[in-house]
Amino acid sequence: MRINTNVASLQAQESAISINNKLSSSLEKLSTSLRINKASDDGAGLAIADKLRTQAHAINQSISNGNSAISLTQIADKAMGEQSRILNTVKIKLIQSATDSTSAEGKKSVEKDINILLNQLNGIASQTSYAGTSLLQAGSSDTNARSSLIFQVGENAADTISTNSGIQSNTSGLGLSNLKTEVANSSVITANLARTYTSAIDSAIDKLNSWRAEYGSTQIQLESAVRNQMTQKTNILNAESVIRDVDYAQESTNFNKQNIIAQAGTYAITQANAIQQNVSRLLQ
Repeated sequence: MRINTNVASLQAQESAISINNKLSSSLEKLSTSLRINKASDDGAGLAIADKLRTQAHAINQSISNGNSAISLTQIADKAMGEQSRILNTVKIKLIQSATDSTSAEGKKSVEKDINILLNQLNGIASQTSYAGTSLLQAGSSDTNARSSLIFQVGENAADTISTNSGIQSNTSGLGLSNLKTEVANSSVITANLARTYTSAIDSAIDKLNSWRAEYGSTQIQLESAVRNQMTQKTNILNAESVIRDVDYAQESTNFNKQNIIAQAGTYAITQANAIQQNVSRLLQ
């Protein structure tokens, strides 16, 4: 029997240290609600969970982009809806001038009304914007056609939705420049000329409705993309949770197990020391 080295006690201490480390790890998981708190817990799982979290954050931003784009298309739609009402009113005014039962003074008054209405139409085209981006023409003071708008709705570079280019919802783009010049110069529009401009208004309304339909189609695509992104985000967060989050029932059981083993280890160390003392009694 040897007393120089208490091997049994050392073995019991080594086992106790290992158990206490496991107990600390289990307690950390329970306190943070995370199964993975550091790379040593599960390196591969941590890498996958972090990648999923990054993907979820990217999708969350794309959802925000999509909702902003939907608001943009709604603004454009409402503005063009008002322009459509203006054109309908202008057509009624032209029909009023297209009959000889309307006096020259009456026609003069109609022309003033049409000029005001067309100024309002141009005003809507120049003022309609979203966060500084003009929607119905190239810019607030640039009456040329609006280029295509591209919306990033997805985490990949190719996940975009675009509006059609060429939207120019002012008198120039709607083919009403001649009518605008006539009424702006206070020229008396004859009945025959009024009938000609009535056809021009019909064409302008058709063109405006086609642009409005394009924005409507874009809005439908955006709404569908946002719904899909929201579903994808939920699934990704669920997948991350499965990897990263702790199962409280399982970990509580594990903690209790390690705690019991730790108590048994403490008892084993006590007994190992007691055995060593028994050996020393042989010298008495």
